[in-house]
Amino acid sequence: MNSSSESLLAAVSKSGAHDAADLLEQASGEDAAKVLQQLNPMVAQQVLEEMEEEPRTVALTFAPMDKAKQWISNRDHPEDSVGWLMEPPVAVFKPGATARDTIEEVRKLAKKAFITYGYVTDDQDRLLGLLVMRDLMLAEPDAKLADVMVQHPFTLDPEMELTDAMKVVVNKHYPVYPVCDKEGVLLGLVRGQTLFEARAIEISAQVGSMVGVKNEERLSTPLLRSLRFRHPWLQINLLTCFVAAAVVGVFQGTLDRLVLLAVFLPVLAGQSGNTGCQALAVALRGMTLGDLKAGDERNLVLKEGLLGLLNGMLVGVSAGLGMYVYARMEGNPSPGVLAVVVWLAMVASCVVSGLSGALIPLTLRKFGADPATASSIFLTTATDVISMGTFLGLATLLVP
Repeated sequence: MNSSSESLLAAVSKSGAHDAADLLEQASGEDAAKVLQQLNPMVAQQVLEEMEEEPRTVALTFAPMDKAKQWISNRDHPEDSVGWLMEPPVAVFKPGATARDTIEEVRKLAKKAFITYGYVTDDQDRLLGLLVMRDLMLAEPDAKLADVMVQHPFTLDPEMELTDAMKVVVNKHYPVYPVCDKEGVLLGLVRGQTLFEARAIEISAQVGSMVGVKNEERLSTPLLRSLRFRHPWLQINLLTCFVAAAVVGVFQGTLDRLVLLAVFLPVLAGQSGNTGCQALAVALRGMTLGDLKAGDERNLVLKEGLLGLLNGMLVGVSAGLGMYVYARMEGNPSPGVLAVVVWLAMVASCVVSGLSGALIPLTLRKFGADPATASSIFLTTATDVISMGTFLGLATLLVP
């Protein structure tokens, strides 16, 4: 790579897909192709998707033919799938080739590509076996590849989600995995490092998604673009805050009569919010790592609800004691009743928070949305409304 390509690669590597696409669209087709080849295959595919049709076509024309064909073919598969990570297969041979001829061919190919395994296919490109270089080098010169290859090699399906792929390869530790369709046709290769890097990128973006920060936003994202990514979610969050404020407004008379209740509103909101965030984090982690199997949703919701109940009962004791002491200091005639109100409100809000932390991502996933997308915004609304509404409602009913 020349200096212009290297500087462009450094800039693209620090940018999200949209910003990277803008940078490559302004570069020459040759530099864009060179940079795309140096990126993680999944990142390269995302950047290509964001590029305009004309500059994308120009970049593809400057890329090696096999690489360009692979990028185009990968677009036929879902984004969060093995198919998006495929690299073009190299060192592909026929079963009738001899070890001597194959070794000579590998020597030529090794000057242009990094070769880990060889692959043996039939006339319909169906994968028949895998060549381990050590076995190939030790074979008799006239031995046929059909006798040297490892038959029935492990393969990945291009439609397989990255989470599922990680689970099936976690104990194999192969450096490269062939990818075949249902008929066994060799479509491409996926490197083990690439597979885990791609999943790490997705997991790292999850925290931002929970609060409405786009996956592609980076530290280097321009100010106005970051504003466009974030601002709509903040407007939604403001609307949800109005809902919580409306709940407080319903009990304005109670607050006017018992001003000391206002001191404990942020206590309840903060504690229930933390309870919900714990449940939300566990639920999202289970979905991301594939631990949450079909049919386990009910157990998850029940567990988080029970944890909310137990935590609420324990934390409620401390909060109730705090209210009792504060009410005595303020000279309120019903410190015991106020302490019970705080305890009951804490229990109820923690239970609802735990349930919400589990149900919100499950509901988003059921409707086909990203479970992590702005989930904490919806969670905050639920916890604020329930905690404040329960607290002020019980105070209205029970405190004379």
